[in-house]
Amino acid sequence: MKTQELTDTTKAMMAGDKGLLAMDESIPTCNKRFAEAGIPQTEEYRRAYRDLIVNTPNLETAISAAILSDETIRQQTLAGVPFADALKNKGIVPGIKVDQGTVALAGFPGEKVTEGLDGLRQRMSEYYTLGARFAKWRAVIIINEHIPSGGCLEANMHALARYAAICQEAGIVPVVEPEVLMDGTHTLERCRKVTQEGLLMLFTELHNQRVDLHGIILKPNMILPAKDCPVQEDDEIIAHTTIKCLLRCVPASVPGVAFLSGGQSPQQATARLNTMHKLYPSLPWALTFSYARAVQQPAMDLWAGKPENIAAAQQALYHRASLNSTARRGKYTEEMEKS
Repeated sequence: MKTQELTDTTKAMMAGDKGLLAMDESIPTCNKRFAEAGIPQTEEYRRAYRDLIVNTPNLETAISAAILSDETIRQQTLAGVPFADALKNKGIVPGIKVDQGTVALAGFPGEKVTEGLDGLRQRMSEYYTLGARFAKWRAVIIINEHIPSGGCLEANMHALARYAAICQEAGIVPVVEPEVLMDGTHTLERCRKVTQEGLLMLFTELHNQRVDLHGIILKPNMILPAKDCPVQEDDEIIAHTTIKCLLRCVPASVPGVAFLSGGQSPQQATARLNTMHKLYPSLPWALTFSYARAVQQPAMDLWAGKPENIAAAQQALYHRASLNSTARRGKYTEEMEKS
């Protein structure tokens, strides 16, 4: 195992007050968002959009690492530079999404498991050659009246641990993402119980698979009530509940925790991260963000696929990323949204 390389990568990813930018949308997901914004759904437009992101001026002051898709890591910018190299040249660590999506879990109606372990060792070797120094694998946990089951949690956490071991073998830092979805009507307390059970199981599986916790990043959900829950707690309750859950479950040897946004609005995702840092200025691990839509959406809407809108879109992207960097210091205010 390339222990020193893993340590150096995690340090770079957690450096300063920066965060991770998730720009790893699958082709169907990216096309869906393009359709909503009135953008043609073609490979060239996807490439142009990723070029806009990577070439945003000063992005590296707020973003330490960026997750790419398989399509993007094989492409070049419009100037002919491989995307991974373009990021590295700005001081941003390039990463890669390696899971192959979710499928129905046999024997467990309504539950899902993530695929992609077959052939992963060979793919990791190729991704390392292409410039990736970290990877991401997402497990999806659905809550309703009867699920998740213990069998579903175990299947997903075991897969995350096996993926993490393969990553580290290749010298690639695994970002482990056990996402409890916001969809439904469940309460904040139900989300807490499921998240806690999943995280405890995850770290047991990581131990069993001999994963070095000093060389991983955890990408969890915040503890939130479901979107359609009639009771929506305020940011302070969400912050206290989330941090207390993480303190119970996440070993101090883990260098960083980077929240996913999970369907929150850009403003909610920023404000809640900020509240956590205000209430908990000292934690055993770095606490940051790894957002996709919560950073990108304003920029995508402004761009709309038109070259004349690139500068405005880049300004919006940088502004959103900077607000989250400010939130990591606990200094964000609503007034900053108007800047």
